[in-house]
Amino acid sequence: MTTLSSETATRQMLSPAALKNGRTTISPRALNRLVSAVAADALGVDPSAVSAAITDDQGNLALTVSAPIRVVALTRVHRDPSIVTRTGGTILERAEHARQHIHYRVRELTGSTLSRVTVRLTGADIRPESRVQ
Repeated sequence: MTTLSSETATRQMLSPAALKNGRTTISPRALNRLVSAVAADALGVDPSAVSAAITDDQGNLALTVSAPIRVVALTRVHRDPSIVTRTGGTILERAEHARQHIHYRVRELTGSTLSRVTVRLTGADIRPESRVQ
């Protein structure tokens, strides 16, 4: 009779052969919500304002995210042009940074391979100025 120590049993359970016997899936709805949350974070808007289309691109994921982007009021930019740099750059620079962030975070969180991420800006969410009390 052969007995296995708990260490040996654990090693056998985690062997490559044992790992091939299962599958973890993420439902399309859960993946869509995850992408929307990551995009909302990257663009500074509410997740409910974000829509995501996820398609299969020859076994990889292709994402298209549509959302507004949070911006400062133009009157504030007119008074202080350096605020553009302090808030992350121009709208195009921030959109590209958001695209890269979405690509990295979705890949990191899901383990999926992404072929491309497209960000479509649908509007501007103007950040109201707040007064110092």
